[in-house]
Amino acid sequence: MNVHSANIGDLVTAPGKREEILRAALEVIAAQGFHGAPIAAIAEQAGVGAGTIYRYFENKDVLIRELFQEIRQRICAGLWEDYPAEAELPVRFTHLGAALLRHLISNPRDFQYLEQFHNSPYGVEFRRDRILGKGEDSDLCRGLLEEGLARQLVKELPLVVLFALAFGPIIAVARDHNLGFIELDEGLIKATVQACWDGIRK
Repeated sequence: MNVHSANIGDLVTAPGKREEILRAALEVIAAQGFHGAPIAAIAEQAGVGAGTIYRYFENKDVLIRELFQEIRQRICAGLWEDYPAEAELPVRFTHLGAALLRHLISNPRDFQYLEQFHNSPYGVEFRRDRILGKGEDSDLCRGLLEEGLARQLVKELPLVVLFALAFGPIIAVARDHNLGFIELDEGLIKATVQACWDGIRK
């Protein structure tokens, strides 16, 4: 469909148009950063007029936050897939860590976007709410660490420190894989996650 000749109503109701805009925003922002990704550049990447974007997203801030939530939902879906809910805590931690690492190396654009998001004011707000347990009905990773503390299975450290020790190395290893410094296979993924668990367990 030629967006310049399309009826405005068709643009608003076109199936998948919102998803196309989100995909375009991911490509542009991951490559150029938040400040280097004006709405016009995202619109060009999506093949739509800038006005069309504002029919789906009130402003750029809303687009940035909604794209983050889309990526987060994809990651959460992967974490829940085959999640061994009845297993012992170390087994559940290994599942979560490995699933997260696999997603980050299989979806480098998602990873680039998340890196920028978490190192921005948007990410500071999200992390504050996550660590304090606000704004989310449930958070699998936070819940697991809280359970570990309650059952005295992990080191008695502030939750923010446990997050850093448990998942910080996973982020760093994913970054190095995506940069080509290391090639992760399934064995190395599992060994990395096991080392993270060893770092926080009592």
